[in-house]
Amino acid sequence: QVQLVESGGGLVQAGGSLRLSCAASGRTFSSYAMGWFRQAPGKEREFVAAITPAITWSGSNTYYADSVKGRFTISRDNAKNTVYLQMNSLKPEDTAVYYCAAKWTVMGFSPYEYDYWGQGTQVTVSS
Repeated sequence: QVQLVESGGGLVQAGGSLRLSCAASGRTFSSYAMGWFRQAPGKEREFVAAITPAITWSGSNTYYADSVKGRFTISRDNAKNTVYLQMNSLKPEDTAVYYCAAKWTVMGFSPYEYDYWGQGTQVTVSS
């Protein structure tokens, strides 16, 4: 069982930055692929970014939705059981509730593939 708690959301002006954190419980955090998803009002939950477990000597692999590529960066600190989402150059269309999710070993792009979810944190970008 993994419990996830997100933090770091808030209100920011367009062009600004925020860093989301997701703290995970459990001793096997390093074996989980971690993802960030978001859901805006009236829309489906969508993939934002994901990071694999550290599977090679070079560390984890990262993946991004086209809409955030070059602006957002996902990273993980296995010693702290935490995954981060650094969001730069924020746009009003980034406004949503952001969710952290965990999936055993192999990462995925669909929210249906993830086993554990946090409660979400609101990100609002004003124009």
